[in-house]
Parts: sequence; structure tokens; C-alpha cells
Amino acid sequence: MRTKLSALVLLAASLGLSVSANAGEYLVKYKNEKAVNNIVFMQTEANGLQVKSMHKPGKLLKVSVNEFQKVRVLAEILRDKNVEYVVPNFKIKAFSAPADITGLKEQYALAKVNAPQAWAKAGNKGKKSVTVAVIDTGIDYNHSALAPNMVKGFDFRDNDADPMDLTGAQNPGHGTHCGGIIGATGLVDGGIQGISPEVQMMPIRFLGADGSGDLDNGIKSIDYAIEKGVQVISASWGAAVPKSQAQPLIEAVQRADAAGIIFVAAAANDGKNNDNVDMYPTNANTANMIAVAASNSNDTKPYWSNYGKAMVSIAAPGDAIMSTLPGNKYGNLSGTSMATPLVAGLVAFLKAQDPSLTGAEIRSLMQATGAKVQIETACNCRIDALASVNALLDKQSWMVPAATTLAVDATQQFTVKNAQGAVKFESSDANIATISESGLLTAKAQGTVTVKGTDASGNVVSSLDINVGKAQSSDPGNPGDGECPLGDPMMCQIMCGIMPELPFCQ
Repeated sequence: MRTKLSALVLLAASLGLSVSANAGEYLVKYKNEKAVNNIVFMQTEANGLQVKSMHKPGKLLKVSVNEFQKVRVLAEILRDKNVEYVVPNFKIKAFSAPADITGLKEQYALAKVNAPQAWAKAGNKGKKSVTVAVIDTGIDYNHSALAPNMVKGFDFRDNDADPMDLTGAQNPGHGTHCGGIIGATGLVDGGIQGISPEVQMMPIRFLGADGSGDLDNGIKSIDYAIEKGVQVISASWGAAVPKSQAQPLIEAVQRADAAGIIFVAAAANDGKNNDNVDMYPTNANTANMIAVAASNSNDTKPYWSNYGKAMVSIAAPGDAIMSTLPGNKYGNLSGTSMATPLVAGLVAFLKAQDPSLTGAEIRSLMQATGAKVQIETACNCRIDALASVNALLDKQSWMVPAATTLAVDATQQFTVKNAQGAVKFESSDANIATISESGLLTAKAQGTVTVKGTDASGNVVSSLDINVGKAQSSDPGNPGDGECPLGDPMMCQIMCGIMPELPFCQ
């Protein structure tokens, strides 16, 4: 094998894979500490390998590999049966458009989603028992409209306890703006109000003044939020990378799900259909994920917003949104980045009314009560805070899931929230999908069905569209699905020629 690896390096050099002595960073998922010991043992100047950090919640090592030696070194790491996978430590960016600081304007978004009426119905504007982690560029926690709702966070970009939002050419105050949309107090003269003004917000910074960060720090940010016991994560960022490379990020979202945390993510601003493109974390398709498209004041989709029937949950106002900016300022920003915290804030407001609600239940509630719009999402709808809180507080019933897309032969368990006694389920077309009386649906053929549930009192609830056809699996799988997880298909091709037993060569 040593001889083969030497030949591998020569071949890689001839193909231009190693053209400089610069180092690249990779995340190594280890199965056990034996792998850690083996990699640490490899850490020599001759090998061009440096172990930079270890993240135990994700079982990840961040390593730096000399560009000239990366094929040989990564092959050596992947040969270790105690290593699960290796992926690049890719860049992640915020999803927003440039700032338009033109002074205080009317907050049309709150009126559009009926937030004031929702507060009146609930008799509150949220509760401090609910904490939203705003994972972003940080927050100006001294902003007069935000300070009363801030709790201690962390800065993984600079590895210190000061998550201050530092502005730059690519960051007008992205995280501060998101924070205001969620939980600005509304108590500052001339200020603005968030959709959940009584919430607590935890600023977690991993995106810098250039609006970007990396995979490693994004994962650490999610696990920090888990450790601190937040109820909601707002993530207005992502990367267009293959699923195999995004696996450690998907696993972090799954850890949040296991901890009962609802994860709200931006669909991105490329104007693309997320059913057909890879975009993470929004395409993680986990039980706790709420993926958000943007709408405008006319309830139509801005040209830049991503969308998708299978991969995008719902829409919310994200065009020309007035909110807080660093230095006690206010201004408009646009993007799915702005729609996402509006949904995250509504999730926090609903959790304040009923802390037991799960991500799947809240997502379904918002879809079942959403205002119908011509924006392609799972529900073709936009959030309506009043309709959601009415259904919740009046103990109305709704289907969980309310809408979904399944691959042929996939199964999905359905339930009815607030049902009276046992529920009998029916499918509108047994040729497309069958469902047991207890609610286990089996997808049979491509098409669309609805599911009806009748509880013991005779109350009938119906789902929205349940689509059967092409859909990304909710199982993140592993890099053995044929995708190159190393960010360089040619490098993977070379490795597979030498070591066909590698998981992504199968």
C-alpha cells in the first residue's frame, strides 16, 4: 500500500491537484478514540498534517493538511477503519441583500402576519422562559431596543465570550438585524418591535465582518446552543454543497432535534428550487427543521428567494424588512435571512403559549393555518400569527405532518394534534398512498393525496398536499452514497483507483 500511495501522490501532482504548499482544512469524523490517537501520531511536519481542534459532541477533528501532501495524508486517514468520513471545512455565508439605511419605516411585516392581533389573543407578547439562539454575525447586545432581551452567548469566530456584531463591507449588521426581527422590545421611542418582544435571545457568532464563516465553527455554534438549553435556533446562513460534504452539519441539526430544539433555516437567495439543488442546513429535512422562503408586501415571491415543494416549509415576509442595526441604528435589509427570524420569533411566541410543542407540530400548525400565497413551498402559504395562535389556544385540531413529500415506498406516521380519543385515518387515493387506521402511511406511486383523520367525537381534520415522488431522503446517509465528500472529484477518483474499498467508491 505504501508503494501505491507514493504512486498516488505522483499521479495527483501530474493532474495539478497539488500546485502549492498552502494548507487546506478538513473535518475528520472519528468512530472512537483509537482514530484520534492514530491521527495525532501522524501529526508531523514531514506528513504536512496538523490537528487544530477537537469537537467531542460531533466526534470531529479539524486538521490542516499541506496541499502538496493532501492526497497521501487523506488516503492514510481514510484507510483507518476507526474513521467514519472526511469532509472539507467549507465556507458558509449569510443570506442577505445589501443594507438600505433610510430611517425608520413602518413595519409592514408585523401587520401582514397579524402579529398585534395574535398578541391580543394570547394576552402576552411571548415569555422570557423561551430562548432563541441567533447563530449569525453576532448581535449588538448594547442596542437599546435589544439589550433587555439579551443573554450571554459566545463568539466562535474569534473564540472568545464577546459575540458583538462587527460590521464590514459584507456585513451591515446581519445578526443584529435578525435579532430585532425576533425580539426587539418595542419600548424604545422611534424604535421597532420584534414578533416576540418578551423573548430571550442568545447571540452566537461564527460569521465574521465579511459575512462568512466555516463549517467547523457553525457546528460548534449549534452544539453550544444545545448545551445551553435553548428552545429555538435561528440560522440565516448556509452553503451550496453536496449532501456528503454537509453530513457533519446535518448531524448537528439532528443533535438539536434530539435535544428538542426547533431549527429554523433560510432557504437561500439564489432564486432556485431547493428540491433540485443542494443547500444546507436548510435541506437537512429533519423532524425539527422549518425551512423558510421569503415573501414581499404583496404576498408574492421576490425573484431572489429560493423555494421548493419538498424542501421548503413555508414563506414569511423577507423583502425590505425594517429592523435594528449596530450602533442604535435601524434600516431595511432583504433576504430569506430576514424571513427566517420572523418565523423563528413566531415559533418562540407559540412555544411561550405551549412549551410542549415539537418542531413537527409547530411546523404543521403554521402550515395548516398559513395564508395561501403563490409561493411554492410545502403548503404554498405564508405565516399568519393570529390564525396559528387562534388554533393553538382554542384547542383546534390539526394534522401532523400537515404537508410533506415522500419517496415511493417510504412511510410516514401521521397524528392529529388535540384529537378527542382514537383517530381513524383515511387516504384520498389508495393507489398513490395507503394509510393504516392508526396513521402509518405508505407511499405507493407518484402523485398527490390528502389524509383525513376522524377522532372519537366525529371531528374531521384533513392534511394539505402529501406528495409522492422524487424527494430527498430524511436519512442523511453517509459519504458512501457515491458522492465525493472531499470537495475534489478528481482527487476522489484517484483515491478510488488505489483504494476501491473507500466508502465513497462503493
